[in-house]
Amino acid sequence: MSRGRFITLEGGEGAGKSTVMAVIAATLAQRDIGHELTREPGGTPLAEAIRAVALDPHWTGVMYPETELLLVFAARAQHVRERILPARAAGRWGVSDRYTDASYAYQGGGRDQPVERIAELENWAAPVMPDLTFLLDVPVEQGLARAYSRGARDRMEREQTEFHERVHAGYHRRMAHDPSRFRVIDASQSQADVAAAVKSELLSWIDAPCR
Repeated sequence: MSRGRFITLEGGEGAGKSTVMAVIAATLAQRDIGHELTREPGGTPLAEAIRAVALDPHWTGVMYPETELLLVFAARAQHVRERILPARAAGRWGVSDRYTDASYAYQGGGRDQPVERIAELENWAAPVMPDLTFLLDVPVEQGLARAYSRGARDRMEREQTEFHERVHAGYHRRMAHDPSRFRVIDASQSQADVAAAVKSELLSWIDAPCR
């Protein structure tokens, strides 16, 4: 049995990851590729409980950056061992709404946590690298307007625009660090155009002879 692949979606608030998840799932199903969808923080009952704490607006201005970073990686450690590794071993593909690149962007870029600290936690708690990452790139103000239109805001969505600008820059640094893994999608387009771009990139990657 061949090892399952691991695809991740990244991007700031309002980038449209939920829509893209559905496109990827439909494309994999068309190819008869067994897969499962998940998210971070979360993806398991315990990790979802940690997510609830990490994103609770009650802790705005109270939670320290170090606490946030450790909470995210605690959820990730559970997620990797309970969902990602078993799926790979069974030959199933995993598709995750965010993964470790989000920590480099949010806790690294947004919270100014040292890259070396994040890398150490990554090596210890999440020793699985994505095979393919879609970065849904949308201007910060446009993305926040979309996020705010959904109603109640979580702790991250309540941050100032400057925080989200740093997150956006953090994502682009990650892309520059590992460009062959990333596919950048202009998420400022219509949903239909974004969906078409993602499907085209995904099929090209699946069919590449040296994938």
